[in-house]
Amino acid sequence: MATYNKRGYKTPKEKVEKDRQVENIAIDEKDSTTAGVFNSLDQTASKTEEFVAKNQKVIFGIVAVIALLTVGYVLFQKFFAEPKEDTAATEMFLAQQNFQKATDGTKSDSLYNLALKGSEGKFGFVDIASKYEGTDAGNLANYYAGIAYLNIGKHDEAISYLEKFKSDDMVLSALAIGAIGDAHSQKNQPKEALEFYIIASETNKNEFTTPRFLLKAGQTALGLKNKVDALKYFTEIKEKYEATPEAANIDVLIGLAQ
Repeated sequence: MATYNKRGYKTPKEKVEKDRQVENIAIDEKDSTTAGVFNSLDQTASKTEEFVAKNQKVIFGIVAVIALLTVGYVLFQKFFAEPKEDTAATEMFLAQQNFQKATDGTKSDSLYNLALKGSEGKFGFVDIASKYEGTDAGNLANYYAGIAYLNIGKHDEAISYLEKFKSDDMVLSALAIGAIGDAHSQKNQPKEALEFYIIASETNKNEFTTPRFLLKAGQTALGLKNKVDALKYFTEIKEKYEATPEAANIDVLIGLAQ
């Protein structure tokens, strides 16, 4: 029997399975990690909020204390520390004048004593160092007192005050240390003197104090019969500080140390 296609008839397509398994969607590991991080941050933020809520009184108390301390420090500086600093500087002016006159050689001992003990109703370095401890002027008074005592032959007092002096000034700090060496030297303690001269020569190296204390270190070492170290100190002056006054006769000293 002959077959034929009816007009408009189409061969039916295969039915797509409705229950076809859904393809697995691959999840990027980075996306997973990022999500984990955000979750962790959310949890941390939540815990932080809980902590703040539970401890807000303590936190506000700490903030209040910090604020109070800050305000207190500002007020202390403005109404106590700064006026005290100004007063100390004013008190010290006359003592500095007496010290300078003594250094120039006019009635040195008596002027050094006036600088130390005070005159004309003004404090001397000793009282300023004590009564204005903690101020810049009080600290500087320790240096002046130490040098004044050194010049009138009171070596132990000189050492005591010079050891209290602290400074970032590259010249004064080295001079103070070297002056302690001078005090030991005048006490006939060359080994101790040498130690301080070496420290002074290595402190904030510069063209003024370094060759000065290298020379003293070399001379002291030479006096201790330590020619090797003496030669080292003299040679450093010759090689690094040849334009300084200490280098003027350095060749002679090098010859003595060889």
